[in-house]
Amino acid sequence: MGSRRYDSRTTIFSPEGRLYQVEYALESISMAGTCIAIMNPKHGIVLLAERKITSKLLEQDNDNDMEKIYKIDDHVLVGVAGLTSDAESLIDNARIYSQEHLKQYGDQVPLESLVRQISDIKQSYTQYGGIRPFGVSLLYAGYDEMNGYQLYTSNPSGNYSSWKAISIGSNTQSAQTLLQMDYKEDMTLDECIKLSLKTLSKTTDSSSKLTSDRIEIATISHDIVTLNGVEKKNLNMKIYKNKDIEKLLKEHKVNEKDGEEEEEEDIDIE
Repeated sequence: MGSRRYDSRTTIFSPEGRLYQVEYALESISMAGTCIAIMNPKHGIVLLAERKITSKLLEQDNDNDMEKIYKIDDHVLVGVAGLTSDAESLIDNARIYSQEHLKQYGDQVPLESLVRQISDIKQSYTQYGGIRPFGVSLLYAGYDEMNGYQLYTSNPSGNYSSWKAISIGSNTQSAQTLLQMDYKEDMTLDECIKLSLKTLSKTTDSSSKLTSDRIEIATISHDIVTLNGVEKKNLNMKIYKNKDIEKLLKEHKVNEKDGEEEEEEDIDIE
């Protein structure tokens, strides 16, 4: 009864100073598929997202249809957790802002400037009547010449923050605990992929295996090229196809159960 008196509009604070509509938006994100990002400041960033498959009858072309990871520009990827329709509206805004910056200044938009712009839009939807907050959190992975590789997250309230490794969506707390335990700054990009897969496998439903139709993976990295005696970073953005994901799952033995390994160890001891 108490909360119902204060949740009819986004502009009403409860006596405790809470905005219930924003909290409801955060709650909807906690039920969405997990999205994980891990950064190596020197080598690049890995984005991994879990798809929630609602029906086996749903026809999908996973090699072409990315539902959880979006390309904003040649230097920015965004992972989403929450309402897809809300995410697509913000993605469109991000792409427009990025292209307008490129047209006006002749250079790619700095990542934090893009994050701030989209976060301002999110925040504005928490302070006006007749609208509701965006029910989506975003992970921004990108690179610019001034700041190198960067990783940000923003939530429905409009707050954003910078991270080295972060998880949004369902099972965030347990995923974040695993990342804190195993993350190292000197990890290679392949080790970052392995950690993201391991984290997802340990925080999702243990009764179902991870397969390529449930996962999206993308990376941002670079090569060093020499042009007229000057070294320059050539940025690479890779969206993994089904066969690549299946190969990674087998290579890193993601679907092997810890219980089986422990059982084998017990047999050896005896």
